[in-house]
Amino acid sequence: MVVTLTRDGDLMVVTVDNPPVNALSQALRQGLLDAVATVESDPKVRAAVLHCAGRTFIAGADIREFGSPSQPPHLPDVIAAIEGTGKPWVAAIHGSALGGGLEVALGCAGRVARAESRLGLPEVTLGVIPGAGGTVRLPRLIGMETATEMILSGKPIDAERARAKGLVDLVTEGDPLPSARTLARSLSETPPHPLSRRPCPDVEDGSGFWEGREATLNAKGAGQEAPLAALKALRSAATRPFDEAMGIARSAFLALRDSTQAKALRHVFLVERGAGSDPTLADIPPRPIESCGVVGGGTMGAGIVAALLEAGLPTRLLERDEATLAQGLNRVGRILDGAVTKGRLAPELAEARRALFSGTTDARDMADRDLVIEAVFEDLDVKRTVFRTLDKVLKADAIIATNTSYLDPREIATATTRPDRVIGLHFFSPAHVMKLLEVVPLPETAPDVLATALALGKRLRKIPVRTGICDGFIGNRILRILRREAESLLLEGATPSQVDAAMRAFGFPMGPFEAQDLGGLDIAHLDRRRLAASCAPAASWAPLGDALCDLGRLGQKTGGGWYDYRQGDRHPHPSPTVEELVAARRTATSDRTFSAEEIQNRIIPAMVNEGFHILAEGIARTPGDIDLVEIHGYGFPRWRGGLMYHADQMGLDRIRGALVNRADPSLAPSPLLDRLTKEGRTLADLNAPPAAAE
Repeated sequence: MVVTLTRDGDLMVVTVDNPPVNALSQALRQGLLDAVATVESDPKVRAAVLHCAGRTFIAGADIREFGSPSQPPHLPDVIAAIEGTGKPWVAAIHGSALGGGLEVALGCAGRVARAESRLGLPEVTLGVIPGAGGTVRLPRLIGMETATEMILSGKPIDAERARAKGLVDLVTEGDPLPSARTLARSLSETPPHPLSRRPCPDVEDGSGFWEGREATLNAKGAGQEAPLAALKALRSAATRPFDEAMGIARSAFLALRDSTQAKALRHVFLVERGAGSDPTLADIPPRPIESCGVVGGGTMGAGIVAALLEAGLPTRLLERDEATLAQGLNRVGRILDGAVTKGRLAPELAEARRALFSGTTDARDMADRDLVIEAVFEDLDVKRTVFRTLDKVLKADAIIATNTSYLDPREIATATTRPDRVIGLHFFSPAHVMKLLEVVPLPETAPDVLATALALGKRLRKIPVRTGICDGFIGNRILRILRREAESLLLEGATPSQVDAAMRAFGFPMGPFEAQDLGGLDIAHLDRRRLAASCAPAASWAPLGDALCDLGRLGQKTGGGWYDYRQGDRHPHPSPTVEELVAARRTATSDRTFSAEEIQNRIIPAMVNEGFHILAEGIARTPGDIDLVEIHGYGFPRWRGGLMYHADQMGLDRIRGALVNRADPSLAPSPLLDRLTKEGRTLADLNAPPAAAE
């Protein structure tokens, strides 16, 4: 049974056991409703404690019911029954209380949480809003501003912050059940008013609170439906009676549940759950990683160090001399200090991480490391030199990883005598913030090394995606196509600001030219020079970007790139220099205007086509892997489901139609795209990882 009842004197302990995460299935909802009736009818029971077996409290909806009509009893009715009983219930929370799980806890009279617990309402990240009372009960408990922040962000908070905000009554270091029993007995003496009967606090009149939140959502989340619907539901909670506000929220939830965006976000949720899993490694345990090293303390290396420290891994930084080591140590220190200043890291935790960190200029000090990650300049000879040095000093079973963005890890590994211990770990900058980690095994990489790399990604709270070997792997290979199409549009009559505005309207946080100016044009310029030298002219085509680099216009750091920048102002301004440069390279017939939709329909199909090539070559194992790379590494709008999922929604015939008449032969439709279109199939048919070899 998913719900069992145990008498404890004058208490009833209601235990939920629905592994793995105690999701709110129909059977669980019915079990809770039956438990309410049992508790209510037993004259010897004064109160109840809701407790969950396993590793977590109720962690949300049952994903097996996603996309299907909800079966009774419906969750709002279950929670209303818990709240409306004459005997108080107390939730004993451990693990996660998320979504419907937290809404159930809000229906209880009290809440006790273990210190490691996380509580939140992440529904907007799935394209819906809290539909079982979250928008109307939470502000009545913790205030409108805090509730709005939690619901619109979808981000959970820890137990201590929840206690400080009034969301939980007590925080315990161990099992919350004993304290929950004590609280339940206390509340049975003087039961509090249910949240549904309490007034809902509004914000100060004339403060512009609601208008400000709406403007922020429209600016940062253009095109997303759920956050705006959640804001409307919250506002109704402040201005309407409980039952009316509850009805508004429930109607919005039901309308959004089967929306295009909700389906896309459920797809992302499911492929994220599978990130880092590999059926071919099912019987291969990862190696324990107890200590790490990083070679190179530049921006990327310092970010990698910070990510490792956050995971509690003792980390040593290796640099070539004392001066560069001091700079690297300082960069890591600034990351920790910045986290403290912004309130994201407690000072004592920052000090604990500093205690795990050391630096050296002697490679022999890396001899005891389990894993060493190379993060030096993107030059094959430089990286080989590092690997050659490490090969001489590391212990025999140590793993050596390269953070290369483009180079072939096989060529780097030729400098070692242990290619089976080598793997690519491509972090994205800033490495302590960006969630994507491309994991690139060599043909010789031992299975346990690959399993360890994927497990490390999860330990670092990254989204690890296994990728095959090619120039740029998955993400940078597609990025190259995006940038090439963007430049082509300029030569045909568009402006950088038009292209950027179109891609922002599509849902990217930045347009391609703004992003290049932020990161610097010189990195891609050097890569194109490398490709040109290796006889890859199509991949290295970027005449305008190269011309800007030749002029010393490398982006924001030089005061100009695709745009001009004024001192102390990072806002992009149209550049007469760029206008002249583009005009001089346009043909007489290329001066035309483009709508935002035309720009999007040029760039997106070209990116999708490259994704098809990547799938056909086995560089990505599934379309969902490409979706994860694009969302978590390159800002593709999550609510569109990722690049390849979005292609299915557009229609593969439409994608193919956008490519067939292009003059550029490199944009000819992929044979895989041709085949799926001809067979009337979709990418969803390919979205399963390869089975383990027999």
